[in-house]
Amino acid sequence: MNTVAFVTRRAFLVFAAFLTCASTVMAQADPLPSWSDTAPKKAIVAFVERVTRENTPDFVPEPDRIAVFDNDGTLWVEHPMYTQLAFILDRVKVMAKEHPEWNEQQPFKAALEGDLSALAASGEKGLLELVMTTHAGMTVDDFQKIVTDWIATARDPRFKRPYTELVYQPMLELLAYLRANGFKTFIASGGGVEFMRPWTERVYGIPPEQVIGSSVKTEFKERDGVPILFRLPEVNFIDDKAGKPVGINQFIGRRPIAAFGNSDGDLEMLEWTTSGGSTPRLGMIVHHTDADREYAYDRKTDFGRLDQALDVATDNGWVVVDMKNDWKEIFPKR
Repeated sequence: MNTVAFVTRRAFLVFAAFLTCASTVMAQADPLPSWSDTAPKKAIVAFVERVTRENTPDFVPEPDRIAVFDNDGTLWVEHPMYTQLAFILDRVKVMAKEHPEWNEQQPFKAALEGDLSALAASGEKGLLELVMTTHAGMTVDDFQKIVTDWIATARDPRFKRPYTELVYQPMLELLAYLRANGFKTFIASGGGVEFMRPWTERVYGIPPEQVIGSSVKTEFKERDGVPILFRLPEVNFIDDKAGKPVGINQFIGRRPIAAFGNSDGDLEMLEWTTSGGSTPRLGMIVHHTDADREYAYDRKTDFGRLDQALDVATDNGWVVVDMKNDWKEIFPKR
């Protein structure tokens, strides 16, 4: 090979290598690769850049960069029923061996038969009865083990995957992106706080102390000289609807500057977060519109109804994520 050809070939290889590296850097530079390049992604990036740009009027110090996320339907799948309800139904079946009377007693009969319509008809009272029966009368440690064992083995009936794999890939990227920019991320869910805490750190990177949820009363006891925390069949706190901003204020002590939800249960959280004065704020709603890759539902559903919050989203300046059009991926690839 002559000198000219050698130099030309070498220059070509160097240029090709440069293009490869540049392409790799550009791919790595996108913090939200599973989001389509549509309005919601642009709003997220613009918001983060705005509040993290120092020496500007909109700069927010790191201690005040608080973001709160609903869990069911916002971070992971909530259809055909809430995952915690699937846990409750399984617990009823296990416990039914010692309660033959449940075969004819509502709401246990509906739970044993998997009759979701009858369960919905039993209302909050029926659901609370199931919760108290399956979640109380044991130590905190015993309940944590039951949850940990169940979440490790239970499978979603449609996707045949563990529930902890049916988290939304775009939201995992969003959590990581916010934390990389100095945000502290919290869960504020209507689900049971001690149902979520055993696995949220592994799945979302959110430690137990940053999980807010509904709870039963717990009391300190001594059993055979050993101190324990015992779960009582009494409601302590319901972290849903108007309870969400109350719980956030009680457990965090700072008003968030970003809130993410998907249903009317998140309405008050979104309202409170985005009405906090002159500091830039972001409210976002995940709208389930993809029946093929996940589910499509909003106003007419027993789980995750999105009605009033959808109506007021535009007036409040909240970003509505169209799952079908704004997300390239739904679940993490296996």
